Amino acid sequence: MSHTSEATVERVSIPGLQRWKQDGRRLVMTTAYDAVTARIADPIVDMILIGDSVGNVCLGFENTLPVSMTMMNHHLEAVARTKPRSLLVADMPFLSFHLSREETIRNAGGFLQRGADAVKLEGGAKRVEMIRALVDSEIPVMGHLGLTPQSVNAMGGFKVQGRKADDALRLLDDAHRLQEAGCFALVLEGIPAELAARATETLTIPTIGIGAGPRCSGQVLVFHDVLGLIEGHVPKFVRAYADGFRVLQDALSRWVTDVRNGAFPTPQESYRLPEGIGETIANWTPSNRTRCEQ
Repeated sequence: MSHTSEATVERVSIPGLQRWKQDGRRLVMTTAYDAVTARIADPIVDMILIGDSVGNVCLGFENTLPVSMTMMNHHLEAVARTKPRSLLVADMPFLSFHLSREETIRNAGGFLQRGADAVKLEGGAKRVEMIRALVDSEIPVMGHLGLTPQSVNAMGGFKVQGRKADDALRLLDDAHRLQEAGCFALVLEGIPAELAARATETLTIPTIGIGAGPRCSGQVLVFHDVLGLIEGHVPKFVRAYADGFRVLQDALSRWVTDVRNGAFPTPQESYRLPEGIGETIANWTPSNRTRCEQ
């Protein structure tokens, strides 16, 4: 049986990412939660993460804990329909990989059936059993250590992790446990730069940093943070490359002004009747309208 690929551009692969780490090429990942953001990001980045951060960014939750598999599947399907060349990674939400091996495999496998290339899940040594179950089921896994948002209550808030010697050593140990369990990459979030550097230099798999300093194998930021689309507090580790919130508000305000003063729409934004039909329309009145037969 022959297989014909629709893609004209080579897709990013997991072996390719791992080769890039060895070659010293910096990896870049951002989030996308819909087709529009996916199409903007895809030609530029290496990986797209359908993050459970959709809860904070798009759905109005205070944290990621309320995000469900149904929500994640909805946003994954929207991104996957764009057929991105980037590696597509889907976040396993809270309680989707905690209860049993069978449910974990079913949830993660459902992501792959909907177009994801891999899944990401949070946690260290206590998640090794589930990671091994997924890898044994041919489901690629990206790990996530440090500031893990699903553990916000246990951590007492969104705080930098690994500042104490015991915590730092535990993170390094967890990183190697996840590598041994089969993770193809690790996200390191909210940890001191020196600790992230040590993890990166002792692992063979790539590390993707977010608030973890410059010496990871790559970096990830939320799409909306990079473009300045979220009003309010900006985390220390974010650099906004545009004031997107104000730019979009300004554009919308200018449109509203044009509507209210009659400047929009103009003939340029309007459709016209074919020649000769205008007179027919002009002569129509309610009294001579065509009636349907009863």
